Amino acid sequence: MTHRVLHVVTNVAHYDDPNEPTGLWLSELTHAWHVFGQAGFEQRIVSPQGGVSPLEPRSLKWPLADASVKAWLNGKDSQALLATTARPDQIVPADFDAIYFTGGHAVMWDFPDDTALQRITRDIYESGGIVSSVCHGYCGLLNTTLSDGSLLVAQRRVTGYSWTEEVLAGVAKKVPYNAEEEMKRRGARYEKALLPFVSNVVTDGRLVTGQNPQSAKATATQVAALVSRQAAANRA
Repeated sequence: MTHRVLHVVTNVAHYDDPNEPTGLWLSELTHAWHVFGQAGFEQRIVSPQGGVSPLEPRSLKWPLADASVKAWLNGKDSQALLATTARPDQIVPADFDAIYFTGGHAVMWDFPDDTALQRITRDIYESGGIVSSVCHGYCGLLNTTLSDGSLLVAQRRVTGYSWTEEVLAGVAKKVPYNAEEEMKRRGARYEKALLPFVSNVVTDGRLVTGQNPQSAKATATQVAALVSRQAAANRA
């Protein structure tokens, strides 16, 4: 049986200042795409509005643009995937075993209050699927509620881009809020690595979160393992 994962990307192209570009941090998609592809997953990409997902310019420069990023940029098929992302109303949650929220500062604007993405996330989770995010992708989990009205992240162990990393990256004054603090305000048990910008993944049941771009591969690997483990258990 083929497993399926839904990647979530942004439609936002800039910070509050239109002259300050941002967008999807591409390696957070490409690293995970490779992991899921190697594991035999079918993959689809959705965004809040559908259509084009802009790219964060900094993620395309050396040394952050590794081989997977360059391959994606040079591939017509892969470029087309980010030019024609699906709308949430085109997605059937029951078709997917997992959802994976990518990051880039842009998602801080269009992920948190998107009720359609929240519905998809809730349906996948309550059907026994895996909910995951990497870096700023956890902004997409801030306001997701379950059918009983409780927040998905309440009392759950999570990680995501830390405020320390925002400061060190030089963008703390550009972002609309402190995502780490917002997650804590919702009752999440936020964790981060001792050192910034190192891979760190936190797993709490069927909720898997990675701290930063360096965590994308490990996050996807954990998600793929959990999906395979659940499938095996269901067959037993």
